Amino acid sequence: MTGANDTGRPLLRRPAYGQADWGRLRDGFDWNIPGSLNIAHVCCDIWAAADPDRVAVTHLGADGGRSVWTYGDLKRASDRLAAALEARGVMRGDRVAVLMAQHPAVLVAHLAAMKLGAVSVPLFTLFGSDALRYRLADCGARAVIVETAALERVMSLWPDLPELEVVVTTGVAAAPVLAFDEIVSTPAPGFEPVRTDAEDAACLIYTSGTTGDPKGVLHAHRFLYGHLPCLELSLGWFPQPGDVGWTPADWAWIGGLMDMALPCLFYGVPLISHRFAKFDPDAALRLMARERVTTAFVPPTALRLMRGAAVPSDLALRAVASGGEALGGDMLDWGRSTLGCPINEFYGQTECNLVVASVDRAMTRVPGAMGLPVPGHEVAVLGPGDVPVGAGEVGEVCVRAPDPVMFLEYWRKPEATAQKVRDGWLRTGDLALLRQDGQLVFHARDDDVITSAGYRIGPVEIEQALTSHPDVVMAAVVGEPDAVRTEIVVAHVVLRDGAMWDGLPEALQTLVREKVSAHCVPRRVLRAEILPVTATGKILRRALRGQG
Repeated sequence: MTGANDTGRPLLRRPAYGQADWGRLRDGFDWNIPGSLNIAHVCCDIWAAADPDRVAVTHLGADGGRSVWTYGDLKRASDRLAAALEARGVMRGDRVAVLMAQHPAVLVAHLAAMKLGAVSVPLFTLFGSDALRYRLADCGARAVIVETAALERVMSLWPDLPELEVVVTTGVAAAPVLAFDEIVSTPAPGFEPVRTDAEDAACLIYTSGTTGDPKGVLHAHRFLYGHLPCLELSLGWFPQPGDVGWTPADWAWIGGLMDMALPCLFYGVPLISHRFAKFDPDAALRLMARERVTTAFVPPTALRLMRGAAVPSDLALRAVASGGEALGGDMLDWGRSTLGCPINEFYGQTECNLVVASVDRAMTRVPGAMGLPVPGHEVAVLGPGDVPVGAGEVGEVCVRAPDPVMFLEYWRKPEATAQKVRDGWLRTGDLALLRQDGQLVFHARDDDVITSAGYRIGPVEIEQALTSHPDVVMAAVVGEPDAVRTEIVVAHVVLRDGAMWDGLPEALQTLVREKVSAHCVPRRVLRAEILPVTATGKILRRALRGQG
């Protein structure tokens, strides 16, 4: 295992000069990932040995209650849960599903699975029975750690899951179900975590399944380290003394788990956990002020909702990171002026996360741009024949394989894995324009591109123009079939409360013409009460097609 001095140590050398130079950061970076590595060891056990009373997580309950978990608490609980699972046959390589909302028990479950050399499988608590059945059956889960509210769903599916042998619930349990609280209260003398290597499987995260069946994305223990350079930059040279981290993103997704929760544990930064039954921007801002949150990962949709809320005057934020959809210049300005900190943006996928970033004080920010490749990751924009595109041209964003943050494989889908990683490159399926300064500007998903009158039009710039209007909260742009133009541009917009519709479609069309281009002007602008989004908050454009 790695030594105690390896945990919490930043991977990037902090510049002694003022504004960071991205080129120097890239040129001076070298991965130093130990061959023997276990996420539970570096995120929990090393800290527990060195400083057992150090605060790891503070949980804020829906009832107003507050509980503090130290690293010593996390180690004891995860050791005991691991021992209980091991006693019931869970072993190296088995899959342990974690079906809970934000709570320290989620971290205990992941750590326990990894201590056994098993593979943790985070699952979203709002999944219905069909979605749960597919994922639990596909991964062949041997055990499920489940919160009370989801237990009935799991029990109804158990007869259809022949590989499932152990169910543990955080609520009241009756045989054959085991009680989480009873397990973590029972000493486990003699338990020893297994040794794992950096390349051993650690976590299986399912994609949102916007096309076809969801795919299980299998990651190795090294993928923790692969996330860190981007987070150190995007969260303002994270960590800093006094930092407190929080995200409203559910820990069932790679964003919540790997863009905040586990990195906080690795760096010894106190983490706030709280579950919003429904995201409340006012409550989120109050939480950050009350808990003195300094660094946060906040998805774009949540930020846009926060922009319409009352911002407390006593925020302690010094950096916010966001990713999933591009933010426009108006949102970046709002962050600096109202939140009092930069909103830095990053790009990645479940298969290969946090490989491009746009960061204040480290580069010239270009509103709407993805930014530059993060130190340690080789990213290229490739055209036909894998030839790099020139400045001003559009191509596919590709990441050189292998890479520490890159997935091992799609679970039990070798053909899909081979299609995703070909000829030494991971193919993201995302199109970007390469600027003269080397920054990437997101253009579209391959399947989001609109072909109209001979133009290939990406929706992002248009959506950014639409949401720059003070009456528009959210926008989604799609193509609809047209006999003359092949497709026409159709915009769906959600308005702020009290906004007037009369004359607004024409005003929005003018705005797009002025900010983007005449050929990008929506032929139709439709009012929507809500927009369909994935469980991670990304707008699901394809669900809007055919509605315009």
